[in-house]
Amino acid sequence: MTITPELVLKAYAYGVFPMAKSRNDTDVFWVQPKLRGVIPLNQFHLSRSLRRTMRRGTFRVTVDTDFARVMEGCAESKEGRLDTWINDHIMELFIHLHEAGLAHSVEVWRDDADGRPLLAGGLYGLAMGSAFFGESMFSRVTDASKVALTHLAAILIKGGFTLLDTQFITDHLKSFGAIEIPQKEYLAQLGAALARKGEFGTPVAQPDLEALLSQRSTQTS
Repeated sequence: MTITPELVLKAYAYGVFPMAKSRNDTDVFWVQPKLRGVIPLNQFHLSRSLRRTMRRGTFRVTVDTDFARVMEGCAESKEGRLDTWINDHIMELFIHLHEAGLAHSVEVWRDDADGRPLLAGGLYGLAMGSAFFGESMFSRVTDASKVALTHLAAILIKGGFTLLDTQFITDHLKSFGAIEIPQKEYLAQLGAALARKGEFGTPVAQPDLEALLSQRSTQTS
């Protein structure tokens, strides 16, 4: 079966998503976890230390500025993760979905020693209804992916999204409030989210970001 962008959208609506076994594998397979990772947006955790980091203004955040490079960053090898599940076909599919206005990226920039902008980290995912399916994130500079995820949460809350799907959970995601829920509960949340419309907007200014998240988050040290 040829996997097309249209088929990908149908699959996500049923709680199924594509993966590859490795970066260089040419095949794609479908996944539907029995336990699904989500971050409840009304319980998003923003730590005091990350809040302080963001207030320093070291990073600059953009949306949908360099989608392809974000995907490349998510697919690159790094220490502790020599291979990834993002192959060329998945990249082609999501670039097509991005061009259609459905897949989005959050880019985090930091100037290098010469004052040139460096893509320090970022994330990408798919928006459908009021659901956002977070696909992958990467970081080349400490805290860059955390900043990307925090801005994503603020964008989703401001835009009326109700579901942030992380597919699986990691210790990194747990620190932001990620939990696992059974497939049946996930599908119920997914159905409700797809019946509503979210608006994926631009980055939220720092004071507004803190106001949005402080209303919904539990501060941790």
